[in-house]
Amino acid sequence: MAKSFVLWGSAGHAKVLSEIITDQGGRVVALFDNSAVATALPGVPVYYGEEGFSIWASTQVDLTSIAGLAAIGGGRGRDRVAIHKLFRNRGLLLPVLVHSSSVVSRTAKVGDGTQILALTNVGVDTYLGEACIVNHRASVDHECVLGNGVHLAPGATLCGCITVGDNVFIGAGAVVLPRLSIGSDTVIGAGAVVTRDLPAGVTVAGNPARIIRSTSGI
Repeated sequence: MAKSFVLWGSAGHAKVLSEIITDQGGRVVALFDNSAVATALPGVPVYYGEEGFSIWASTQVDLTSIAGLAAIGGGRGRDRVAIHKLFRNRGLLLPVLVHSSSVVSRTAKVGDGTQILALTNVGVDTYLGEACIVNHRASVDHECVLGNGVHLAPGATLCGCITVGDNVFIGAGAVVLPRLSIGSDTVIGAGAVVTRDLPAGVTVAGNPARIIRSTSGI
């Protein structure tokens, strides 16, 4: 693992990632944020926006030895992927970050910059795309396929053989039953139980989950 990290995002998620990085022998050397905010990590400078990132990058001798991660949770998968593109274009590493208490199958395939947090499970023959977040106590069971920018909130469960499109947000404690398909840009509310396929661009809630909002007029 790289020893020096930068994070884009200076709020609570940065604190979570910093703790994992520190426990694994690394350190966060800079934070970036699109808002003029205080640093989330005492002693670590925070720079504003892409201009701030460019200024910081210009002072570094070897960017290829530094790792970058997007410390932005929630339904902002597109933003995480865009941040990774910015980091990649400047030569930064995009490691997978895995908490020591998580269980990840040796047959799982995990994309660049994906974050697998404490007490999680990633099962046999799963595929997680780039810039995903599997949050505390979430579970991705066997043979699930997740696109880029997916976020499972704490305690969310994918029961197995589920296909999830890009930039999907699955709320805390939500359950998706086996062999279903979730379209890209869909939001599943906290505690929802998904019992059928969902199209792209909808928001669902309840048990069983029902569509309460749609970008396509469904």
